[in-house]
Amino acid sequence: MKRRFLAVAAAAVPLAAALGAPVGASADTAPHGPLSFTCAPVAPPAPAGTAVESVTAVGVPAGTFQVPGVPPLGGFPVPDVPAHCEVTVTLTHPGAGDHAEVNVWLPQAGWNGRFQAVGGSAYAAGDNGAGLAAAVKQGYAAATTDAGVGGALDTSWALDASGHVNTALLDNFASRSAHEMALVGKDVVAGVYGRAASWSYWNGCSTGGRQGYLEAQRYPDDFDGINASAPGINWNQFEIATLWPQVVMHETRTYPTACEFDAFNRAALTACDRLDGAADGLVGDPARCDYDPRRLIGTRIVCDGKEITVTAADAEVVRRIWDGPRDAGGKRLWYGLPIGADFRYLAASRTDENGVTTGSPFVVPAVWAATFVQKQPAFDIANLSYARFEEIFRTARAEYDQVIGTRDPDLSAFRAAGGKLITWHGTADQLIPTAGTVDYRKRVEREMGGSKRVDDFYRLFLAPGVPHCGLNGGKVDDLAALTAWVEQGRAPAVLHADLTTADGRTVTRDLCRYPTVPHYTGHGDPAAASSFRCVQPPRD
Repeated sequence: MKRRFLAVAAAAVPLAAALGAPVGASADTAPHGPLSFTCAPVAPPAPAGTAVESVTAVGVPAGTFQVPGVPPLGGFPVPDVPAHCEVTVTLTHPGAGDHAEVNVWLPQAGWNGRFQAVGGSAYAAGDNGAGLAAAVKQGYAAATTDAGVGGALDTSWALDASGHVNTALLDNFASRSAHEMALVGKDVVAGVYGRAASWSYWNGCSTGGRQGYLEAQRYPDDFDGINASAPGINWNQFEIATLWPQVVMHETRTYPTACEFDAFNRAALTACDRLDGAADGLVGDPARCDYDPRRLIGTRIVCDGKEITVTAADAEVVRRIWDGPRDAGGKRLWYGLPIGADFRYLAASRTDENGVTTGSPFVVPAVWAATFVQKQPAFDIANLSYARFEEIFRTARAEYDQVIGTRDPDLSAFRAAGGKLITWHGTADQLIPTAGTVDYRKRVEREMGGSKRVDDFYRLFLAPGVPHCGLNGGKVDDLAALTAWVEQGRAPAVLHADLTTADGRTVTRDLCRYPTVPHYTGHGDPAAASSFRCVQPPRD
């Protein structure tokens, strides 16, 4: 691994991540000695199996960067982006007909000596500029890749003209383009500045988190530190499993409204809020929340100005969604929607002009099942039977686990290379079940000698009440903690964060290192992190 070419002290401020793309990163220490800067089309060596098609370089003056696209993933400005050089390298895999762009942004002044690779979201392999701009603002030289595929919800590349999966582009998206971007990006940095980066980091959430784990599993020498939040590992399990709410509603012919679903979450919060010792609007240890939705049967609630009564059928739908998918014999296939997570994405429904209600599957898992697994983009995902769901689940695993599963628990090569891995995952993640990340961590422990040995290089932190990749405007010092661990050997016991409670208040919290959980000390302001400590979860 290219490591420690220069002594660089770690100094960082918080990184905020949202919607699968990092939006801030930090460090303020520049490399020692004179530094050259030449914004030129540096031609890097072509990674094995590729050819360099083109290289361009453009100097960009300081100003506001307008992120392309529409909210929430784009369409917003990033102000005060410093003058920088944008180098674009286009790669192809001869015979594949692909064209993967690697974009590298390099600050003209104030480079902190670090390289940061920025991951993607949903079906986008890379960043749309928001993460790059944020990284450059904090002094990083940063890179991303489009892998030759489209944006977050663009899978027009998935099937070729004959209706078969485009394996070359799928391989790009799943694994090889991230690795090639790491190699190319670091070579471009060395060419522009006249010296190699002292430290290399991966930074991503969701798909970007999965890519970070992919790097640790398959390319352990690429990065000194990996910041991989809410990771899309166990890809086939969670993508198909998140269709389970649609299956349950279809099979039971029961489609609760968003208002009704919210009532169940409020009831669960009321029942479980004090498990961490304080009624603070956050469930500190969701694993202990055993609220039974059947307790709400017969309760009257007001939805859209109308009073309705919660039925046994409503409660059974919620129970099965929280429990997660099971096969015909009752064996668990994967984990369900976490208690407290928003139902609106995975359990959405729609009613037509004739008053007929049907499911409305979330686009990302629906496309995976229809286009990649069934090879039929028009396949009806909203009306799956239990049996058909189980068949698709098993087909997806058999066909794609080795391609994109990203669930290999053997991280011994990454540990031997000296790498460090940090993950935080919200306990109210509505898109990727948090329990899947905990499951992976447990498997790594079994593979690699237990919790203490794994903590030496890989630490997991759970964020109470936090949705997918977002802190509702809050922040967490994940990248700062990672740089301190990599460069100074200071392993993080907690991550410092600002969280938003169920009633909209902002509180400070220390995200506890798994398996510990937060518990109120019995005194002090429940909105302050100092009023909580991390403890081993009680055994009921």
